Amino acid sequence: MTGPLLWYANRGTGVVLLVVFSLTVLLGVLATDRAVSPWWPRFVTQGLHRTLAALSVLLLAAHALTAVVDEFVDIRWWQAFVPFGATYEPVWMALAALSLDLTAVVVATSLVRSRMPHRAWFLIHLTTYLAWVAGVVHGLGIGTDSATPWLAATTAGCVAGVVVAAVARAVVVVRTRARARREGSVLAVEDVGGVDDIDLVSPGRGDMP
Repeated sequence: MTGPLLWYANRGTGVVLLVVFSLTVLLGVLATDRAVSPWWPRFVTQGLHRTLAALSVLLLAAHALTAVVDEFVDIRWWQAFVPFGATYEPVWMALAALSLDLTAVVVATSLVRSRMPHRAWFLIHLTTYLAWVAGVVHGLGIGTDSATPWLAATTAGCVAGVVVAAVARAVVVVRTRARARREGSVLAVEDVGGVDDIDLVSPGRGDMP
């Protein structure tokens, strides 16, 4: 089965997926207690994140399905999941399969999140970044119109947004930990016989002034 409709559907879902997946990752970065404001509560960010994540999964499924159904190129159904063995653009197809597999694992573990240790779920959830990177590179490598100005600008905007959000979060985390270390120690100054005796005392020991 082939035709222009399938080609446009495949390219269209790929472009929309790029934008929606990027927004999902960006909101995932912001959906933390470090990104709360009175004007944009945390539950709003988390709600949008979950909604866009679900939409990303649907778009990913539609994108993979149209690629397999369209017989203009030889893409077998199993090549959408297995990151090796593709006869058409094997490198870019491997990245697509990797992105899909990682996304499937993240979705599956999110559905049973309440039954998993939080740390295990969190570490698995971090692979979303890798899935996003694989998807972006896949689109750049295999997309027939990836070099056009409008799509290049769209891709650049998506990448810039995610990178800026990730860097901003990293800065906040570093500053928060540095502040916690400073507040975790109290500088006690005792003047004994005209001599300043300076001790670094940890809180909670009962010997703080």
